Amino acid sequence: QDKDSVSMIDFEMAKDKVLMGSERRSMIISEEEKWNTAVHEAGHAIMMIANEHHDPVHKVTIIPRGRSLGVTMPLPRGDVLSRTKEQFEAQIQSALGGRIAEEIFFGKLTTGASNDIRQLTHIARAMVCEYGMSRLGPLAYGSEEGSIFLGRDYTQRTQDYSEETARQIDAEVHRIIDEQYQIVKNTLLEKRDRLEAIAKALLQREALDAEELKAVFEGRELPERQRVVIPTYAEREKAAKEKRRQT
Repeated sequence: QDKDSVSMIDFEMAKDKVLMGSERRSMIISEEEKWNTAVHEAGHAIMMIANEHHDPVHKVTIIPRGRSLGVTMPLPRGDVLSRTKEQFEAQIQSALGGRIAEEIFFGKLTTGASNDIRQLTHIARAMVCEYGMSRLGPLAYGSEEGSIFLGRDYTQRTQDYSEETARQIDAEVHRIIDEQYQIVKNTLLEKRDRLEAIAKALLQREALDAEELKAVFEGRELPERQRVVIPTYAEREKAAKEKRRQT
């Protein structure tokens, strides 16, 4: 950006690029798709704010980043050494927030929640099979197998339990997700006005940070935002010539 110094805004832009991916502003998106994305991301944000066990929201954006049309990014308060059952349930709730927000506003389902569904299913199954956080008790189901020459991502869990136990595991995963589903639906119906307010604010500003989200959630006016001016190529050339002339 041809600046003489680095400011906190530059660090924020760099952090967002690393955490959420590069912006794809050249992507053409219809107004209907933008509204759908805004409602979806607002659903995630509401559940992150409403649940005290969830990591605080860092930023929400409807600018396409990476492979996503929008991103809701939480950041932990500090180093995470372990997780509680309540924190896992909070993560499932926030993952369900986007899908249920679409159901409430549009009465239809889209493919936008596919990654969220994979994430919440993985969390629920890990609670049952790995962490003993279910009605099946403190038992681990399935053992990990993988080549010592391959990374952890290539490690797979083998089924070392009976078909009846597998059915119980599936039923318990369903129960956990169904319980969180009802909690999320009740919360979003209760806070529908806040959900709509955040979605409209996203359409207005395209991205909201933690302070702006809190203001909208509490029904206050959006705080003024520091304006970032990126000079054009012609302006940079003119400034460079003027600098050379003075020296």
